[in-house]
Amino acid sequence: MTDPIRVVLVDDQALFRAGIRMVVDSQPDLSVVGEAGDGKEALAVIARTQPDVVLMDIRMPVMDGLAATAELLARPDPPRVVMLTTFDLDEAAARAIRQGASGFLLKDADPEFLLAAIRTVHAGSAVIAAAATRELFAAAGPETRPVPASFQTLTDREREVFALAARGLSNAEIAAREFLSEATVKTHISRILTKLALRDRVQLVVFAYDHGLN
Repeated sequence: MTDPIRVVLVDDQALFRAGIRMVVDSQPDLSVVGEAGDGKEALAVIARTQPDVVLMDIRMPVMDGLAATAELLARPDPPRVVMLTTFDLDEAAARAIRQGASGFLLKDADPEFLLAAIRTVHAGSAVIAAAATRELFAAAGPETRPVPASFQTLTDREREVFALAARGLSNAEIAAREFLSEATVKTHISRILTKLALRDRVQLVVFAYDHGLN
């Protein structure tokens, strides 16, 4: 049996953390290994516990989630970070994802969705709430930059897959659209992320928006 996914909860509301801990710890493949009530405390807890996934509130005292996430992601081999927010078009969540967070979750998300999101982010295989991520960046506005030379290294097929992934389509949806196997789509996605030096599919969506490729 594989080791459970290690999770750290960061939120200034102890009652909220207790509820999330209860949900997460109810799963045999997940384990809460630490909690923190602000960003500064979170950095120390994360350094000590070495989690796989961090659920990070945006608005907290002492050090907010944005500052903590920026510092955390500058460390070698950081965990996946999912931002927690109370409203869906949160410009701060967009900034955190641009910094390298792996997505965002609404605090009132269904428990099943929360659990699936932790597993998905840990696997690095899909965007959390792809449609919501796209809406978030549409609302926040692009940071239009020149398309980097690395994009020119993509093959025609990889560009087609890139465009569909940037729109939030899953591997299965891309496979059906392009008449490919899911395994082939997964290979294309992996090559695209490598060529563009992107961590995951959330960063692919960000890349598309920031370079006018959406």
